[in-house]
Amino acid sequence: MTQQHKHLIVRADISWCPQEEDLNKISDWVRSLIKEIDMKLLSGPYTMYVNEKGNKGMTSVAIIETSHIALHIWDETSPGLMQLDVYSCANFFPQSVFNKVNDLFKTTKMEYKFLDREKELVEVKE
Repeated sequence: MTQQHKHLIVRADISWCPQEEDLNKISDWVRSLIKEIDMKLLSGPYTMYVNEKGNKGMTSVAIIETSHIALHIWDETSPGLMQLDVYSCANFFPQSVFNKVNDLFKTTKMEYKFLDREKELVEVKE
């Protein structure tokens, strides 16, 4: 495997926000995302709900063989806010990630940066 050092950073406004009772659903979603981008799960996902006013929402992190995935969702606003990082030393396609995000969370707006971090921070244009 040739290392790629690709980092996808996603910010999305979402229509569906998970609640505290959705911990397993989000863990399952992270596992399905890892499978979709053809990565190998090493540990996690670790998913928790923060119930602190002004910071309520879900956080899930997973260690993959080639790096990590981190998902954060704040549910006190309408629409909700999602921040997602997918960092991998293996190649993956951002559109696969976007499709998985849209399928569950029903985005109303999505922005992203796709970076190649091998030698410098270079934005990858698709």
